[in-house]
Amino acid sequence: MIPVARPQLGDEEAEAAARVVRSGMLASGPEVAAFESEFAGFVGARHAIAVSNGTTALHAALLGCGIGAGDEVIVPSFTFIATATAVSICGARPVFADVRLDLFTLDPDRLRDLVTPRTRAVIGVHLFGQPFDVDPVREFCEARDLLLVEDAAQAHGAAYRGRQVGSLGDAGCFSFYPTKNMTTGEGGMVTTDDDVVAARIRRLINHGQAEKYLHTELGYNYRMTDIGAAIGRVQLRRLPGFNRRRQENADYLSAHLDAPGIVLPATGADRTHVFHQYVVTVGAGCRLGREALADRLREEGVGTAVHYPIPVHEQPVYRGTAPPSACPVAGRLARQVLSLPVQRGVGPAELERIVDAVNGACR
Repeated sequence: MIPVARPQLGDEEAEAAARVVRSGMLASGPEVAAFESEFAGFVGARHAIAVSNGTTALHAALLGCGIGAGDEVIVPSFTFIATATAVSICGARPVFADVRLDLFTLDPDRLRDLVTPRTRAVIGVHLFGQPFDVDPVREFCEARDLLLVEDAAQAHGAAYRGRQVGSLGDAGCFSFYPTKNMTTGEGGMVTTDDDVVAARIRRLINHGQAEKYLHTELGYNYRMTDIGAAIGRVQLRRLPGFNRRRQENADYLSAHLDAPGIVLPATGADRTHVFHQYVVTVGAGCRLGREALADRLREEGVGTAVHYPIPVHEQPVYRGTAPPSACPVAGRLARQVLSLPVQRGVGPAELERIVDAVNGACR
């Protein structure tokens, strides 16, 4: 089976982890500090704060920016649920916005009608490795004195108009889950240029400590381990190569897939897409529906996945917070999207198998 996701770890990562084990310094220490410095330099942000996972990155970033009870934060409905639950955990309310049919990302034209006196921020998601429409969303936020938070959990190394994601808003949030373009096993990172926000996040992720055993506010244990950071430093060095391979694989698929009813992923202007996922939409022109196509591809040894089958505003935990028809594009995509293997481990022979399987199944 050709898997949709496969972590890319090798001897260098194993030796980095072993080095930390031998040192006896396993918790947050010098490897975390070095990883933060290197990641900040990679993104082009003043600060990078390492945390335990991508969800805690979102939660800490929102809290660090002052989001709390009674606030509203606009989020896209077509995304992983953590984008919304991080808002809820702060005591704030996620307000769901629709997305663009062609790019799957937040539609700037849908934001105006969602703003109320309680709106404090917008979270834009760089979904599947593609940056959202940053400039119009940022201009919208600046005109209304709203914060802009980037959910870059799937977009390590992606760029918008020559700038790395994570450096484009008030804060950027990354995940290093095993299936991401780079991994630390579990882990995350918050990036920001704001010294005050960075300082508060550092307190929040370490039990609210301003200094040793002086706790000035309610905090959490969201720290990254030195083992994870050591792996992350190796992965960061390898990330450009990982991303080039994903882009090459995506280019091959886009050049050779020619199946009726299959709409290939688009890349917006002035964007560097790093293809965390290669997501097609299965339309009426395909003789098989999405589920039947996925079953047929499985029989041919091609793994697939659906990211995501239920819009967030229709999830049981958020049912009733918005009408089911509030985000029609998100609803349509949830019924039609299908992810095909694009990760670095997919080689030329496997790409040919994927193309033959999809083209054959849809004709």
